[in-house]
Amino acid sequence: MSKEQSDIVEYLVCVIGAFARQFSLTNAKAYQYLREFKGLDFLTRHYAAEHTQSIEDAVEDCSVICHRHGGALVL
Repeated sequence: MSKEQSDIVEYLVCVIGAFARQFSLTNAKAYQYLREFKGLDFLTRHYAAEHTQSIEDAVEDCSVICHRHGGALVL
């Protein structure tokens, strides 16, 4: 695994954990939700910009993206 890939994985783990805390979910449920409603795709695709913002901003962005793709959790 390259350094960049490792950085992305570490970032995703942090965002999943923060998302889980924000919405009172387990990490596994947060992962499933973010995967199903395209939050992880968004974070991976836009990592270059997203990782320069706060984790809280990333959680908010994921909430918006997931809601647009049919998710029910909204900040």
